[in-house]
Amino acid sequence: MQKIPGYESDLFRVAVYDRASGQSRVLTEGHNDWIDDFDWSQDSKSIYFTGPYQGINPIWRVDVATGKMSDVFRDKTINAFRVARDGKSILYIGATSDHPAEIYRADLNGSPRKAITHLNDEFVRDVDVRPAESFWVDGALGAKIQYFVVKPHGFDPAKKYPLLINVHGGPQQMWADTFRGDFQVYPGAGYVVVYANPHGSPGYGQDFTAEISGDWGGAPFDDLMKVMDSVEKLPYVDTSRLGAMGWSYGGYMMDWFEGHTTRFKAIASMMGVYDLRAMYSSTEELWFPEWELKGLPWTSQLYAKWSPSNYVTNFKTPCLVISGERDYRVPYTQSVEFYTDLQKMNVPSRLLIFNESGHWPSWYEMALYYTAHLDWFHQYLGGAAAPWSTEAFLRNAVFNASGERIKDETKPPENTQGKPDAKP
Repeated sequence: MQKIPGYESDLFRVAVYDRASGQSRVLTEGHNDWIDDFDWSQDSKSIYFTGPYQGINPIWRVDVATGKMSDVFRDKTINAFRVARDGKSILYIGATSDHPAEIYRADLNGSPRKAITHLNDEFVRDVDVRPAESFWVDGALGAKIQYFVVKPHGFDPAKKYPLLINVHGGPQQMWADTFRGDFQVYPGAGYVVVYANPHGSPGYGQDFTAEISGDWGGAPFDDLMKVMDSVEKLPYVDTSRLGAMGWSYGGYMMDWFEGHTTRFKAIASMMGVYDLRAMYSSTEELWFPEWELKGLPWTSQLYAKWSPSNYVTNFKTPCLVISGERDYRVPYTQSVEFYTDLQKMNVPSRLLIFNESGHWPSWYEMALYYTAHLDWFHQYLGGAAAPWSTEAFLRNAVFNASGERIKDETKPPENTQGKPDAKP
């Protein structure tokens, strides 16, 4: 349950309802982070629950009678779980940045987990899938900011690599140590990947989560700049080849980056919020901006203060812009406006709009987006080229009906040094 109407990121609590008395009682007021999933113990005396916490998803237990809570089990990202019928163990789906999801069993007394499925053993054996390393840095408002670093496949500590920071959406969302395409596709192409949890992220106390509301371009931007200051000191990072990408609110932050920093050589903005005034009158979730920006466009100055569209004259960084016509959360016209203004400022830019895509792309669209990103960042940061051209994906010319790869006739020939020739 939540307590504040119209605020989708209010603290998520567990409560019990007494059907005889008609009374509800919150059990987890002492737990200051969100609760995502829960399950009853076999004797109905306890409830086990999980939720975001500092980049992982632990399992806690709360005693129904007393409200006493205890930390039960931790294993990076637990995507779903259930208490086993024996009441002594749990079954759960777990994943880490370097291992896709499998089903595990673990005793509730803290004994080591045991894998029940082995669906990804061959993949993990054959591919240099890299783990995430956790770091902390001093951020805005006196807070500590957690960020993760994934090194390139085939990592050589003697080399320097280009870097991509990936800013999450939400904005109230937590990047976790879990398996995602983002965290391995780009390291596979030779990039150091950084993902951070700035102000607004759950898992660091509800106050930290709430502090982004009304401050979209403030503390979160400062947090991300401090993260970049920190990662630029890593000996294997090439500070002359820095890139940034983001989706939804992360796309907003890319648009904000355009007007507020020149430290990146290339940016990719997906489904980003650009003009907050226009966004208000076109999104299907009016209650969301009304909470986040503290009122209506004609009653709150925050729409103007935090709108990237008001900083057009500062735009300089080459930017890839992607959206879909069926995105009703952040209408695709936001991306068209952003691209138009980039063009008017003579900033190198590219626009991809898909007529059937919404705010959450399908698997094929996601693979296309990875391709477009790799193509863009290869051009400006020098990482490996995409396995296909964006044009081939757009024309459905990547696989045939049998699932076999089609030779990409749209890609330029390789030169004698094994690097793609310059594009026309």
